[in-house]
Amino acid sequence: MTSMDFSGSADITDAGIKKHFKNYDPSKALFELIWNGYDAEATTLDVSVRYTELGGVESVTVLDNGNGIDFKNSENNFKKFNDSAKRGIADQHGSHGRGRLAFCKMCNDAVWYTRFKQEDAVIEINGVDIKNFKGTIISANEQNVLLVEQQKGTCVELKNFKSNLPTEQSLSDQLSDAFGWFLALDKNKQLKLNNQAIEIPEHEIYTQNFQIANEIFDVSVVRWERQPSSEKSHIYLLNSSGKVVHKELSSLNNKTDFFTSVSISSIWADTFSNSGDDIFNGPVSSPDSKTWKELNKILSEFTQRIYEEFLRKLADKKIESYIESGEFPEYNGIDSEYAKWKLNHIKGIVKTIFISDPSFIISLKKKQRKVLIRLLDKLSVSSENNSLIDILESVLDLDQPSIEKLAAQLKYTKLENIISSIEALQKREIAAHRLRELMVNHYKDVSETPDLQQIIESNTWLFGSQYETLGAEEDTFTTITKRLRAQIKDRDLEEGLDLEDGATVSGANRQTDIFLARKILEQDSSGNKFYRCIVVEIKKPSISLNWKHLQQLDDYARILKSYPEFKSDSIRLELILIGRKISENDTEIADRIESHRSKNEAGLVMDDGKTKRYVKNWFSILDNFHISNDFMLKQLTTNRNNLESFTKQQLVEKLQEETI
Repeated sequence: MTSMDFSGSADITDAGIKKHFKNYDPSKALFELIWNGYDAEATTLDVSVRYTELGGVESVTVLDNGNGIDFKNSENNFKKFNDSAKRGIADQHGSHGRGRLAFCKMCNDAVWYTRFKQEDAVIEINGVDIKNFKGTIISANEQNVLLVEQQKGTCVELKNFKSNLPTEQSLSDQLSDAFGWFLALDKNKQLKLNNQAIEIPEHEIYTQNFQIANEIFDVSVVRWERQPSSEKSHIYLLNSSGKVVHKELSSLNNKTDFFTSVSISSIWADTFSNSGDDIFNGPVSSPDSKTWKELNKILSEFTQRIYEEFLRKLADKKIESYIESGEFPEYNGIDSEYAKWKLNHIKGIVKTIFISDPSFIISLKKKQRKVLIRLLDKLSVSSENNSLIDILESVLDLDQPSIEKLAAQLKYTKLENIISSIEALQKREIAAHRLRELMVNHYKDVSETPDLQQIIESNTWLFGSQYETLGAEEDTFTTITKRLRAQIKDRDLEEGLDLEDGATVSGANRQTDIFLARKILEQDSSGNKFYRCIVVEIKKPSISLNWKHLQQLDDYARILKSYPEFKSDSIRLELILIGRKISENDTEIADRIESHRSKNEAGLVMDDGKTKRYVKNWFSILDNFHISNDFMLKQLTTNRNNLESFTKQQLVEKLQEETI
């Protein structure tokens, strides 16, 4: 074949061309060449980047299997700029007749080898004289080796780079962000970088079939974890061949952190026309048709449900991060159950506001958000709580239905938290009364194992809010403490036993004391982490505590502190001795408690900075529970059973059920 020249010039100056690419970076310039391939109906794009040893770029090749360039009709391609023969086509993605020249942002020379309708040609452009192109029809023997085996397609070679592309991995990530939505939309499309397929970014897919006027529409909604870099949230209508015949912006396009690509496939789209009915062939499918409008309405409801589900998950995630960063109140110094209710209550309010207007919460700086959350916390439980919705209505950008929904959600959130807190407190109140009944009327019959052992493990909250979540035993710590405990002999205790009426020394000695040991990782007010080691020993109900037991507790503390495992600065010990009551004849325990009263810790008998020791009796523990929860218990309508009619076994079985 004789070579034929079809060189020419674009109808714009060099300066005018380069001005259009002022805000382009090398990656975006490369993306334009890739889009040109897909716009030519290519199914596969292979990008090859050769890097120099110093990390620069030696050359880039972009190969596609599209239709090729209609080089004999250069008036409608290379001679045009900022215009394109493909303008108005729904599935076009390139920059309307100017994208091919974006190469000037990264290199000086670009060569297009193309095969169109079994004919071959080469087109060359130099970045210095970018408006002019040299076009030559060539023989098959002169064609680029990458195109020789293809029936059609284009291969673009870029050389003499003046700006570097990102590293291969970084470029791969950028290609994923830019083209992932497109690859997900059409499974027949492929994109490779240096022979490695570009992965579709992390996403979730929601599918649903809708029927309207006997037409079936297969809807697929892809929600992206990251925002696609080259496309907004669009709705794409595909015909039975998989070709995009119409696209429009989604109604959820500007939602915070919510990015979607919605594809709709249907035979109905085979006759779709954006310009309306065909006067010669009759009615066609169009954006103005009743079916499309009905589909849009249904689709809007479907995507709105997806968005609301996304917001609920996002709100939970954001709220947990706000809690970790200290933006929520901590409620130190109040009853744990009330603190839990207050935290859940304010979390519910913040979540409701977040769902109603996420940008309002996210846009705030940390300090501003911290102030807002605390104000909401105070206002929501004050006598002015009805004013909260008025304030939110004046601040948030919401319509009336959204305001009414927000008000209903706030009311429901508060009620839900109140109910759950009442239920938890009711269970604890009943458990406390059952335990009191055991200690008053059944203490002589209660055995430590298994009766009290299981009761204590199910109700550790009785010892105070700080003991609510002691959790399962930590084997190493428990084994060590049990071994050390065996070193503390019970000799001399029998001599000082203070027995209840009806109890015998032999009967008391047959019972084994209850022993719990836990090791918990905690953090102090300064943010320093430490291990809190808790040992709880509960004496036989038939024996009153006296100075002998106190001495035993001191011996236990002494041995623990001398043991290597407990000498670490990160270890803090708490030893708790519990009995049914303290002997009326003993003065030592009472004196010790009195001397530590200024610490404001019930039952504290020793605090040396490393180890705390406590002596408590069951009746004080139960009274403290009722006192600390009185403000909430008064609001309850607990139907207390007449516990005196219950047997010991019935009470024990109920108490051994976990109450939290």
